[in-house]
Amino acid sequence: MLDVIWNLASFIIALGILVTVHEYGHFWVARKNGVKVERFSVGFGKAIWRKTDKLGTEYVIALIPLGGYVKMLDERVDEVSEQDKHLAFNGKTVYQRIAIIAAGPLANFLFAIFAFYLMFLIGVPSIKPVIGEIEAQSIAYQAGLPAQGEIVEVAGIEVKDWQDINMALVGEIGQPSIEIKVQQPDSQYVKSYQLNTQDWKFTPENTSSIGSLGIVPFSPKVHTVVAQVMPNGAAAKAGLQANDKLLSINQKLVNDDWRFFASEIKSLASQEVALSVDRNGEVIELIVIPDVREVNGQKEGYLGIRPTFDGWPEGHQINLAYGVIGSFTESIERTWNLVVLSFEMIGKLITGDVSVKNLSGPIAIAQGAGNSAGYGFVYFLGFLALISINLGIINLLPLPVLDGGHLLYYLIELFTGKPVPEKIQELGFRFGAIALLMLMSIAIFNDISRL
Repeated sequence: MLDVIWNLASFIIALGILVTVHEYGHFWVARKNGVKVERFSVGFGKAIWRKTDKLGTEYVIALIPLGGYVKMLDERVDEVSEQDKHLAFNGKTVYQRIAIIAAGPLANFLFAIFAFYLMFLIGVPSIKPVIGEIEAQSIAYQAGLPAQGEIVEVAGIEVKDWQDINMALVGEIGQPSIEIKVQQPDSQYVKSYQLNTQDWKFTPENTSSIGSLGIVPFSPKVHTVVAQVMPNGAAAKAGLQANDKLLSINQKLVNDDWRFFASEIKSLASQEVALSVDRNGEVIELIVIPDVREVNGQKEGYLGIRPTFDGWPEGHQINLAYGVIGSFTESIERTWNLVVLSFEMIGKLITGDVSVKNLSGPIAIAQGAGNSAGYGFVYFLGFLALISINLGIINLLPLPVLDGGHLLYYLIELFTGKPVPEKIQELGFRFGAIALLMLMSIAIFNDISRL
């Protein structure tokens, strides 16, 4: 329950910030072009706070925090007095109207640059992309990628951590091959490997792009000595204690293999499990019934314990910080790369290279907001930047109910010299509303199916 409240609060804060940024873009450019703004609303429905400024603009925070809008004076919507016609949106030149509409998505892109700038200025703790293992018979195995090597480039893009690699790989979905450059273990020599991805099956709801290729990131050795027992969990109820060393599970020796032990527990949800543990040199026999949780639609058992593990080797942990000037350059580059990647993903949705099952809706966004906020402020900044970019791009789609649809109409007017007829615009708005509703329905259905 606390997780739900945390995710919901983080989602409302994130969406409130991004909607305010987007609508402020419209608002600021509208005022600069002499348009009267009647209302600036964050949220829909009943107002829970309102204030009116000296220019007559009403600022509103509404009850339903799922969007916002800027209401401008417009003769197509309301009657406008003769003395106020010069303040109406529809009376402005087509260039001014294009600028006002485009300002919303542009504000989202600028905010992403700002959020990334703060993130890189503060510094992002990360891990070097050193390969731990290569799964047998996988795509990476067939290409000959070496364990313990450090990935330095993917498809011509320099990478610094696993997040960079994930982004680069996602951008290559649908390509018949991917070039990966790896710095060899204990050497400065960099070798190129060509991965055959013609039969690459990547399902984001089940695995990462990295894992789907058979690459297992390096991580410190995990031992079967209990570091922590979660209160009220299955392990605590069975009497498992910190510093207990797990010896066997259902008479199967563990042999200090945490992965084997965890796999066994996952497969034994709600079943009685016999454990042998070494507690201060004495062998203790325990019976435990693993709790159940659902992961990717499948039920898994878990005990509620944390194992001990070795520390990271020197040099593996890095801090991505670039200083006052460098952070600005890095933030622009990161924003540009994500914009390009997002448009590529839209194209791949249309061509079928990416399944509509990968679309995410408000539930997934809320979970992402809660998780990133839980990791810390710097990660929340990165999440805000990513969602801000996506919000800007979605609004540029040429659907008449979105900014992109309005821009399409104004571009037609720019080239033909006359506005698109009202009847055609009305039909377009209806089509756009249906298309957007269908996309949102698919995204929400995907969210629910992942719960």
